Amino acid sequence: MALQIDNHGRVRVLRFDRPDRLNALDAQHYGLIADALDAAAADDAVGVLVFTGTGRAFCAGADLRALKVDGRATGVQFDRMLDSLAIDKPLIAAVNGLAVGIGTTILLHCDIVLADPAARFRTPFAPLGTAPEAGSSYLLAQRTNTQFANLMLLGGDWIDAPTALHNHLIAAVSAPDATLDEALALAQRIAEHSPAALAAAKRLVAEGTLAASRAARVRETQEAARLGADGLLNYLK
Repeated sequence: MALQIDNHGRVRVLRFDRPDRLNALDAQHYGLIADALDAAAADDAVGVLVFTGTGRAFCAGADLRALKVDGRATGVQFDRMLDSLAIDKPLIAAVNGLAVGIGTTILLHCDIVLADPAARFRTPFAPLGTAPEAGSSYLLAQRTNTQFANLMLLGGDWIDAPTALHNHLIAAVSAPDATLDEALALAQRIAEHSPAALAAAKRLVAEGTLAASRAARVRETQEAARLGADGLLNYLK
């Protein structure tokens, strides 16, 4: 399967496992992630979730070949996944390598992000001729700052792990090749806490953010549609 699911006590690891495509995601994979998140939300045995990737990439973004073939289905499943990320259990990301497009913007929906020293981040929406996604037009500036968000969203350049840490895109840089181990250790400590207290903390921290990010997603979809003729799908022809 392109999404591997492993349990470590009360911690569930969701691993993007498509290394031949640098863990790029299409409609099927968005649906699998949504299903896995929904199942974890309903499972009292799961206290914390950890995202990571196989190989040299965390996630290289959308599978552009699949998007060209069936953009409508991709959009539906993409929205399902984003809605499912609003789970009331802690989400930790262990960024093991390249994080491009949704590989970066999904981090804005995670509570804590750890990254390997070799990890790199990129949001290449402007270079591709399309609009930001996943609420990143709001969430990126909120997590970092307006200048850094503009640097990423307008420039579309690569950001290394130290720069991401300095600007609060991530919480910590791990020891080399130890990102998942460190994320699991952190997740297991968190999973020992009261599930009700964890859910309450998430609700309080996210107060107002969820509605604002969903509104941003609507605006992003409208802008992407407006750019459509000269945007991403045209770029792929």
